[in-house]
Amino acid sequence: MTEQPERFTIAVPQEALDDLRARLTQIRWPNDVGNEDWTYGTPRSYLESFVEYWLDHYDWRDHEAAMNRFEHYRIILDGNPIHFLHRRGRGPNPIPLLLTHGWPETFWDFSRMIDPLTDPANHGGQEADAFDVVVPSLPGFGFSSPLSKTGVGAAATAGLLRHLMRDVLGYERFGAVGEDFGAIISQRLGQNHSDDLIGVHLNRYQRDRQMMGGVPGDEERLTDYSPDEIDDYQRTLATMKLRVSHFTVHTTDPQSLAYGLDDSPVALAAWLLERRRSWSDCDGDIEKAFTRDELITTIMLYWLTNTGGSSIRFYWETAHEPPPPPSPPRSASKVIAAPTAITVLPADLLALPRKHAEEDTDLRSWKRMPRGGHFGASEIPELLVDDLREFFRPLR
Repeated sequence: MTEQPERFTIAVPQEALDDLRARLTQIRWPNDVGNEDWTYGTPRSYLESFVEYWLDHYDWRDHEAAMNRFEHYRIILDGNPIHFLHRRGRGPNPIPLLLTHGWPETFWDFSRMIDPLTDPANHGGQEADAFDVVVPSLPGFGFSSPLSKTGVGAAATAGLLRHLMRDVLGYERFGAVGEDFGAIISQRLGQNHSDDLIGVHLNRYQRDRQMMGGVPGDEERLTDYSPDEIDDYQRTLATMKLRVSHFTVHTTDPQSLAYGLDDSPVALAAWLLERRRSWSDCDGDIEKAFTRDELITTIMLYWLTNTGGSSIRFYWETAHEPPPPPSPPRSASKVIAAPTAITVLPADLLALPRKHAEEDTDLRSWKRMPRGGHFGASEIPELLVDDLREFFRPLR
């Protein structure tokens, strides 16, 4: 018997907001000397100003109301709670589109893309380009919680989301779009269930041995990069220092960090803010890429659901899970047999060679964006919407 999703309205109890306020007014600040330039991590001076804004100017209820403008659902799949936003397209033949986020992101990072994708005629596009949009929260993230079992990483999540799209929502075939973990999940869907996919749109392609590291090694030498990709190679090496700290903790002993993230909103904010700044196209000014309200809403979705700790455990689970056995692909000659698009963001942490994607996928599009970092959906939503329309148009 196929599970049925239940409508879900986001309604955070006032007691949770009151508890948060109390915690934000009783912070024991650490000493922080010589750190105005973020050399040692998130500066106390910035965080004090940020918390002051959080207390005096931010209103969760406004953002909660904005989220509730869309239809939300929850369902239990294989014992895992899954939350998802679902909006039908306004057009003659909308393509079902699965949009999957990563860390430190939430489903709401796609918020500015939903209306243009589902209602293109009223957002600078053509009615024929409409999509049915499904935006889940990853297991252990936000409203896809609390988890009661281990072993749910990217490959397992790909299977859960395929089940959601096909068996629960009734889409025989769909498009898969993702960034960060969402790109890994979408890639797993393309590898193991290509017949179910209309197309795969990724912000990078990573071979399995790169999947949880992405650092050029013996098999990804400079010679794999074309002459116009040398800067990409150098950037991928240079940004290793921006990935090593969180990656090491999250994949080895995430539970030790979880106590701080789930007990202190300031600890959670400091951990997330440092990554949002370091990984975005902001020239060191985090508020050039995101407003304070956007940043706080991201933090709130982790804090109010108590998923700071469970979200980082997703790294451990992904690093330790074997990929599921593949289903028969359309063609044995490609790792991803479904039509594939790769979007290269110039300030992202990783930029792996086009050569790999050409060898391993049915590559239909390789587009280098003029701007944008790791968080493409929230940094350059309008450019990604245009790219998605263009890529899927001939696949309809």
